[in-house]
Amino acid sequence: MALDPLLKKVNWLDSEDVRPYVFVRPENQINTPGIRHRLGWFIEKAIVKNPLHLEELPFAEQIYFIENAAFGPSAMPMPRWVFYDCAVMPGFVSGFAYRTEKLPAALKKILPLQKNAEWTPLSLFIINPTMHKGEWVAHNLCSVNSLLPKADQFYGLGFLSKAFGLWYANVDQCTGMTQWGGPALKLHSHYGHLEVIGAYAPVHSYAKTITYRAKVDTHNWEQFFTREPDLAFLEKFEPTQIEIDPQNENSMIDLQYRIQKNEGPFYLSAGEIASKALNEKLRIYRMKSNY
Repeated sequence: MALDPLLKKVNWLDSEDVRPYVFVRPENQINTPGIRHRLGWFIEKAIVKNPLHLEELPFAEQIYFIENAAFGPSAMPMPRWVFYDCAVMPGFVSGFAYRTEKLPAALKKILPLQKNAEWTPLSLFIINPTMHKGEWVAHNLCSVNSLLPKADQFYGLGFLSKAFGLWYANVDQCTGMTQWGGPALKLHSHYGHLEVIGAYAPVHSYAKTITYRAKVDTHNWEQFFTREPDLAFLEKFEPTQIEIDPQNENSMIDLQYRIQKNEGPFYLSAGEIASKALNEKLRIYRMKSNY
């Protein structure tokens, strides 16, 4: 897999025993994957598996294990029927897989290996198309990194799993949900300039949820690894006096009402999110008047 020299820390991608995968029914397959975003990161041919085939149940069971282990502690594991009804049928699942017979010892200790399975998934990213043309909703993202000690983790696995899915499906606009003060926001903010379209979601199981959307821009992806300033963001957006305090629900409700009164659009800075602790306040940005 061809990677820019700046991304050489992601050395696991150089292994012949790691491949991207797509878990998708034939009707949902992307006819021309990877043509929208010109990027040389993902040149290896993806493993394509049909979730409607009984022979692929072992692969699905491994996906279930990773997802439940990642989200079980937060009481948000995905029921099997949700995976089938709300992920596999309308959209697709993608990620990276490791050749089972070559799995590192650290993974063999924690994964319930399936007999005779050629590939074992390491991550999963679920994304579904919407009625809004060009828009997809990111439904779920996790990896084995949440189960491994730091020394055994696959650097950048979660970020690259979502990046691969967005690239493969030629996604123009990605919408998603995550929780204020959670580590996932540091990751999701790097796929394109992040607009806050919902600051508070009592309809969700966790009201302190941000609903975001971003026009996918691969120029932001490298900055996740390099931590270089996003000069395009600084040129286009300016800070407001509005802040979100992850520990103060009222700050979220205030921004939500501002959004409902069409005072936005409002944005978050990926660079600021990356530099701050999870519980620190985040400044809200808006587009400069000359744009």
